[in-house]
Amino acid sequence: MALILGLESSCDETAAAVVTSDRQVLSHKLAGQETEHRPYGGVVPEIAARAHVEVLTPLTQAALQEAGVTLDQIDAIAATAGPGLIGGVMVGLVTGKALAMAAGKPLIGINHLEGHALSPRLADPELAFPYLLLLVSGGHCQLLEVRGAGDYRRLATTIDDAAGEAFDKSAKLLGLGFPGGPAIEAAARIGDPGAVPLPRPLLGSAEPHFSFAGLKSAVLRARDAGVHSAEDIAASFQQAVIDCLTDRTRRAIGRAPGMNALVVAGGVAANGAIRAALQGLAAQHDLRFVAPPLWLCTDNAAMIAWAGAERFAVGLSDPLDMPARARWPLDPTAEKARGAGVKA
Repeated sequence: MALILGLESSCDETAAAVVTSDRQVLSHKLAGQETEHRPYGGVVPEIAARAHVEVLTPLTQAALQEAGVTLDQIDAIAATAGPGLIGGVMVGLVTGKALAMAAGKPLIGINHLEGHALSPRLADPELAFPYLLLLVSGGHCQLLEVRGAGDYRRLATTIDDAAGEAFDKSAKLLGLGFPGGPAIEAAARIGDPGAVPLPRPLLGSAEPHFSFAGLKSAVLRARDAGVHSAEDIAASFQQAVIDCLTDRTRRAIGRAPGMNALVVAGGVAANGAIRAALQGLAAQHDLRFVAPPLWLCTDNAAMIAWAGAERFAVGLSDPLDMPARARWPLDPTAEKARGAGVKA
């Protein structure tokens, strides 16, 4: 049984965790930054990086103490090496390098997206490769074949904004607060999802790519029209996202035979209405549906440690001079989606 220390600092969550190769989460410590970023309605990269510097070391010490282990007993250090806000990524990766060097342990640089992609296997021992993954977060919206640790085939990506970014910016437009995902979901519960005729970008198109920039703009126009309540716009927005996600995922299912399950992961996967719609889609195609527990959907260090455990088990580690990366595709061979901007 291997013990892996995981560190996460790619956006606005600072986290440290100790996870075993047999799926025991011995400790998980997390510090959020909602208070620091709320006045700005979104994450400010410089503020985030400073906050990571202040709390990562004591969080790491607390995680080791709660797990009842010393650094010498850890088998490998897994740290997010990208993609993400480069200042925050550098804080976590440099810390991981220092710990690995001091203790003489292997360093495993983790792609944050791989942490999300493999997190369902931490919670579900029966989930076997390969599976179809819908990865929906603040910075990414992709459909991937997950074939094994380090082995991914991208089927689709967003050509502009990610679903989570659209949630956050729409919530800001509607004055619903930060973070936007939970705020939109709460407002949608008391709104009418059919009240506002919002677009469904790329719905029905042959390629299973995503687009949410136009939907976000439509929310702005609906708000400025002054006809509908914020709750009705939120509910209609959420339903439009659900329709896009299910339509695009249905298209990808047809292009990915032999998958063991339909899996959803990432921060947006915490949305209950989205989970329910995807579960229904999986049932229509006789696929097992898997979603991690809510705490594993948002950014956390347990998923980074688990991704480290998966890579460690097949003998993968990284040199101490590996770089931090603001952008880092899981499938570097995937062709750029037609019409995609720089973020895709």
